[in-house]
Amino acid sequence: MNITIISINFHPEDSSTGLYTTQMAEYLKEKRHDVSVITGFPYYPQWRIFDAYRDKPKYLEEEYRGIKIYRYKQFVPENPDFKGRVKQIISFTLGSLKNIKKIKDTDVVISIVPFTSSVLLGYLIKRRTGAKLWVHVQDFEFDAAFEAGVASKSSTKKLLLSKVLYRIETALFNRADILSSISYSMLEKAKKKTKTELFYFPNWIDADFINPERAKLHPYMKTDKFKILYSGNIGAKQDWQQYVRIVSYFERFDDVEFILVGDGAKKDWVLSQLKDKKNVRYYPPVPYEELPDLLCSADIHVLFQKSDVIDTVMPSKLLGMMASAKPSVITGNPKSEVSLVINQAQGKGFFEPKDFESVVEFIKMLKEDRETVQDIGRKARNYVKENFSKEMVLHRFERKLLSLFGG
Repeated sequence: MNITIISINFHPEDSSTGLYTTQMAEYLKEKRHDVSVITGFPYYPQWRIFDAYRDKPKYLEEEYRGIKIYRYKQFVPENPDFKGRVKQIISFTLGSLKNIKKIKDTDVVISIVPFTSSVLLGYLIKRRTGAKLWVHVQDFEFDAAFEAGVASKSSTKKLLLSKVLYRIETALFNRADILSSISYSMLEKAKKKTKTELFYFPNWIDADFINPERAKLHPYMKTDKFKILYSGNIGAKQDWQQYVRIVSYFERFDDVEFILVGDGAKKDWVLSQLKDKKNVRYYPPVPYEELPDLLCSADIHVLFQKSDVIDTVMPSKLLGMMASAKPSVITGNPKSEVSLVINQAQGKGFFEPKDFESVVEFIKMLKEDRETVQDIGRKARNYVKENFSKEMVLHRFERKLLSLFGG
């Protein structure tokens, strides 16, 4: 087939949506489909256009592993608050109108959300070419913005804005031939937004890539202390006040250290809160090829989520944490799918944010009981291999894609 993918995030971004969209495109190309991508300039998670692209022209055509790429240099806000993100959405959408005209013929358009406006771009191609439109939701961006506090519903004006945005979202989703998302809870939310056919298309993990049996000790991890790692986006969806509180509690333990690796909108605030802490070290994101060594060199992983973020996101970093065969300590809403996954995989390790004492006692227990660490880690790795393997997930996706045309 001839396939067009529309996504603000793509190679060389190697985390979150950019990573999964790139690997999806690579897989389709390997299966002998013709693949084109309409995208922006790489900026995530640093929230600034990558240095290698800053001096490039506004419109740029590239080729990556046989995949044709059409880029537009979109606006990137230094402070990705609600207004900044809206400006970015408008910039990418208007700038990409020229690029979608370069798609003369295609069988299917896959629009990745965020941005929801990618669905509009996909629909314009569909209407012109007669292509099928597949919408894949990595993040319900409007819900996530309100739940994480990026935008507020407190004022009448903003409440009205939220109603308008949700109506636009539903109108666009209803124009798709099929809509997929990465968790069952997100599909349940989608049922309230659209009558379009739904499909479960989770993120995946390459367990051969993140393999503790082949991993080497990462340079960030060369101490004998009990190493507690967070690696990923330092953004508004996480509960960073909880993280700072946990770090502060363990200052009294000489044999415990926290390693914080990442970038994002909340980085400066988080580092300002940690500047006087002796038991935490910060590093910028590692190259993708170093990720297995980093994840597998930790003793445990932590991920502290806000309790009001339930079914709008499924953290992509979670699968890598579990594939490393190390326990994950996670806080969040007990009704979330993250809670379900962790409880099914590990049997323990998920807590409500207000249950601070249980979190620190669990970490202390893991520090003293290496046998339990190994047991929980082994269960977590086996779970993701059985339920989220890359080949299994992408093969099922391609089969569904072909079925749209009777294949």
